[in-house]
Amino acid sequence: MTAPIVNIAEIGRYESTSVTLRGWLYNSSGKGKILFLQLRDGSGIVQCVCMKQELGDALFEQLKHAGQETSLIVTGTVRADTRSKLGFELAVTAAEVVGVSSNYPISPKEHGDAFLFDNRHLWFRSRRPYHILHIRHLAVQAIRNYFDSRGYLLLDSPIFTPAACEGTSTLFETEYFGKKAYLSQSGQLYQEAGATAFGKTYCFGPTFRAEKSGTRRHLTEFWMVEPELTWVGLDDIMDLCEDFLVEVVGHILKHGRPHLEALERDISALERVQKPFPRMSYDDACAQLAELGHPVDPEDDFGSPHETTLTKQYDRPILVHRYPSAVKAFYMKGDPENLLRALGVDVLAPEGYGEIIGGGVREDSLEVLEHKIEEHQLPKEAFEWYLDLRRYGTVPHGGFGLGLERLVTWVCGIHHVRETVPFPRTIDRVTP
Repeated sequence: MTAPIVNIAEIGRYESTSVTLRGWLYNSSGKGKILFLQLRDGSGIVQCVCMKQELGDALFEQLKHAGQETSLIVTGTVRADTRSKLGFELAVTAAEVVGVSSNYPISPKEHGDAFLFDNRHLWFRSRRPYHILHIRHLAVQAIRNYFDSRGYLLLDSPIFTPAACEGTSTLFETEYFGKKAYLSQSGQLYQEAGATAFGKTYCFGPTFRAEKSGTRRHLTEFWMVEPELTWVGLDDIMDLCEDFLVEVVGHILKHGRPHLEALERDISALERVQKPFPRMSYDDACAQLAELGHPVDPEDDFGSPHETTLTKQYDRPILVHRYPSAVKAFYMKGDPENLLRALGVDVLAPEGYGEIIGGGVREDSLEVLEHKIEEHQLPKEAFEWYLDLRRYGTVPHGGFGLGLERLVTWVCGIHHVRETVPFPRTIDRVTP
């Protein structure tokens, strides 16, 4: 009877049974006539115990000298092993070397960040990126589940756009058949068109910002989820942000706890992500920062130090609303009670991680929006289609954008956002 081919993660179901595993050599050790192989297959790592008398001299020596990341097929009996995290090991009865690996560059020793990111295509195979990218997967899963289960239509926004959405200073410009086009900074404007057709939509994809910044929070290519819905005000948007974030973090905690523990994340900090979140106006936040010794110009935007100082006062995300209109995008609606303030909100993650969500109410007046486009010196012809949304049945509407990588950075409790994306693109990196 042929041994079934199984994944390492499921071998516990086959105790005392012969199974076949296919994977890569993660590490090895041994002495004399016994050899311990650490085999990984993407689902987990298991110890494979090889006895010389069982395998024969030739095969035993071949396995003994196999290099890290050599690909193998091994067959053996699953038996309990209370010393391993998995709880089981494999007593090997047969093995085959499929692909030889020698001088694998990423050894168990310490390596510098530049070296690891130069070899990102191989670094995936190590434990830290393995756990971080599993958390990213769970975050994507939770985000899609949240909107799909609430009647939002997934509506893909284009990557090539004719004009700026978030300011002209961070645009990637490209030639487009004799015309200028830009890589999308945000899919929001197109979601506004979708919301007025379908009620509520969202997009989830890559966005691009040519920000000349090398901080730990910035990437030039990152993923955003951007829901947009009609007949809402600022309080509705804040309620949505809060409910959404609680559910996403809850999903990750439920299904990704082993990954978080492997990353030594303080899980209790994530368990405190529960409603209600503290809410404060921008002006109140400025007053609090002044008391904490970090004053900010009341008509300026917060910088990372201000966000860090503020969020460290709370044990869960906070919502800061009504920022100065002067620092917000042209499409943001002004507060009717104070036009120097915009009906927008930023969600700031605790523990100093800063902004992870930005959203608010969109300007729904044709006249006001035309004035703002002119005021921001934007090409009106590129926005005529966008102005049509105000010409033909304008309604109150709004939404938000969440940066996936910033979310995952916070949830994992790691320092730099570049670790949360498979192949990071930064101001000084476009390879591999």
